[in-house]
Amino acid sequence: MANGDVILGANQYGKAECRLVRITRDTEVHQIEDLTVTAQLRGDFVACHTDGDNSQVVATDTQKNTVYAFAREHGIGSPEQFLLTLGRHFVDSFEWVSGGRWEAEQHSWSRIVADGAPHDHAFVRAGQEVRTAVVQRDGDETFVVAGLKDCTVLKSTGSEFHGFPRDRFTTLGETDDRILATSVTAWWRYTDPASMDSDDFNACYDAVRATLLETFASVHSLALQQTIFAVGKAILTRFPGIAEVKLSCPNKHHFLVDLAPFDMDNPGEVFFAADRPYGLIQATVQREGAAEEPRAWATIAGFC
Repeated sequence: MANGDVILGANQYGKAECRLVRITRDTEVHQIEDLTVTAQLRGDFVACHTDGDNSQVVATDTQKNTVYAFAREHGIGSPEQFLLTLGRHFVDSFEWVSGGRWEAEQHSWSRIVADGAPHDHAFVRAGQEVRTAVVQRDGDETFVVAGLKDCTVLKSTGSEFHGFPRDRFTTLGETDDRILATSVTAWWRYTDPASMDSDDFNACYDAVRATLLETFASVHSLALQQTIFAVGKAILTRFPGIAEVKLSCPNKHHFLVDLAPFDMDNPGEVFFAADRPYGLIQATVQREGAAEEPRAWATIAGFC
């Protein structure tokens, strides 16, 4: 393991971005589940790194094949439950595998309407929003973090921004009526995932998403930070089985276009939508007195 004073540190390996589509066709009305799955194992892989000894290396191709085989054998149900099943398999089947990380993104499809009714087996991809899930095994402990990304929301009024400090580099004007738009990335950690099944995970996802959207719409915002905290607080208040929430919200800036050169007014109707640079607002919202669980969040990149 050692080479002088050089030793192997933390490591993991696996198969990234396995594209998985499962069609459930046990009735004439088919169901579609579309996931991108990444599997990574952690454990005693020292000999492979230092000596090229592959005797304890579960091939990444094997991990990929297990994803597809388990989709057939166990179904999916929910991304969280599917990842938990994968994690149990690898940790229980190989004694030198002590844990790992399994991640899924679920892509949404809607039924095509034909002859005035949803079609039994024809679908159209639904927007850019993606459901996410990460399962991590660390010895006997299991962490489940669920969420969503690319959920783009906009309020055409009900948002202000003023009272901020000014110096010689400040040009931004204050406003008591602006467009507030962002693309939400949210993660929430379950306190007792072992007690949940696919129906629980799916129902909780739908309810948390609805709470997020309702809160965004109803809060009169004085700052995006205020809105983010209100969203996290609402989720924790309504869902005692969630320990903490992380939110990352880039401003999708909309600037009022100056139409005065054309002798036209612009009473908050025509805007230039700028994609960059943008403000990036991030926060963790948790219960008072509760410590953050760093291991659960260790591989959720890009969050504070």
